[in-house]
Amino acid sequence: MSNQPFNDFQLSEPILRALEGLGYKSPTEVQEKVMPAALKKTDVAVKSQTGSGKTAAFGIPICELVDWEENKPQALILTPTRELADQVKEDITNIGRFKRIKAAAVYGKQPFAYQQAELKQKCHVVVGTPGRVLDHIERGTIDLSRIAYLVLDEADEMLNMGFIEQVEAIINKLPKERTTMLFSATLPENVEKLQQKYMNNPEHIEIASTQTLTDQIEHSLYVVDEKRKFSLLRDVTIVENPDSCIIFCRTKDNVDFVMEQLEKHYYTCDKLHGGMVQEDRFDVMNDFKRGEFRYLVATDVAARGIDIDSITHVINYDLPLEKESYVHRAGRTGRAGKTGKAITFATPHEDKFLHEIESYIGFELDRHDAPSQERVAQAETAFTEKMESRPKLKKNKNELVNKDIMKLYFNGGKKKKLRAFDFVGTLTSIPGMTAEDIGIIKIQDTVTYIDILNGKGPMVLKAMKEKTVKGKTLKVHKANK
Repeated sequence: MSNQPFNDFQLSEPILRALEGLGYKSPTEVQEKVMPAALKKTDVAVKSQTGSGKTAAFGIPICELVDWEENKPQALILTPTRELADQVKEDITNIGRFKRIKAAAVYGKQPFAYQQAELKQKCHVVVGTPGRVLDHIERGTIDLSRIAYLVLDEADEMLNMGFIEQVEAIINKLPKERTTMLFSATLPENVEKLQQKYMNNPEHIEIASTQTLTDQIEHSLYVVDEKRKFSLLRDVTIVENPDSCIIFCRTKDNVDFVMEQLEKHYYTCDKLHGGMVQEDRFDVMNDFKRGEFRYLVATDVAARGIDIDSITHVINYDLPLEKESYVHRAGRTGRAGKTGKAITFATPHEDKFLHEIESYIGFELDRHDAPSQERVAQAETAFTEKMESRPKLKKNKNELVNKDIMKLYFNGGKKKKLRAFDFVGTLTSIPGMTAEDIGIIKIQDTVTYIDILNGKGPMVLKAMKEKTVKGKTLKVHKANK
């Protein structure tokens, strides 16, 4: 963390107010290096592992630079996974809360028509996966004419997942005059080629990932036969007794197997893999973030998009076959200045993959013998006590920035010919209300949602029982969502 305060970057009051509400005290290294260049609209190519604060590194400048008056999207952020797209959209919304920045997330396995309706409204930032973004472009449901900022987030993973053709097709549809920001935990050859081809004299910024890997994270290795893995997992978790732990498996079948075995031993756990429907994946992620359960069993789909600063342990139940995956998995712990542990199981036949990982990260993992049965027995009582106690639920960071905001529901929208202008006129006629007290207005066909800021929601709710909007009497109540 830097000692430099955020107001040194000459950010506007609404952005600074949101950062304070989110608990951002001072910029991380990646934010300190990226923000000055991004605010000057200079292209940047950034090598930085997950957990370094890079979403805010591009999110803050984008929220600062976009023009609120412009209704068409001005920034496009591409991410490899749906989870990460949703996370980035939430972060942009929180940072831009008091500037009323509207962000939309578009990805597969969600109704196209819903996204199309959202993109038709005022929208400043679009976050999405390459396939679905390209789908919207080809169907003419997203207007790219005002895009001034492009972010390629987790570029290495996007290309690793086979999105190179879609990414290039999208870039070729964008205005040539734009600021491009590329973020990648690793810089393989295809990422280098991408920046050479599509970026304009980018400023290269590198945050030493191995330093973060060694300073914040303790690494250990257990060599174990495949058939002994689950027994070792039991012993290690009892001795380590983590508060919050991700157990990574290579396949969804292994995830299902490990999850089933953990449940038999009464672990508080859930699972996450690509075979699950999207709603279930989001529910599991949100429950894990809140601390509803301690153990998440997951494939590498979960190595991206989990922004939780209190995961104490990562266990590689299966050794990752790609060296970069080790960095992404380990990077789930030791976040936001905290320390963590990355524990890896490898079978005697996986020497080649283990050697590749160690060469890549630049150090050997500490070899350990399995915990003795005496040590496991000594730790059992404390483990059982923690397992039987309810985890302390964590507050979502957006609860802090949203604490003085009430979302109101009105039972009228586009079909009643209502516009944002009509609502603003009515709301500002209430004594004590100004335009600055009105947040994001989302008008749908038959309903409208409006954020009322600065703790004035109850006052507006009461006043609107007696008022009309454009001569129409509307039902109004506190929104459920």
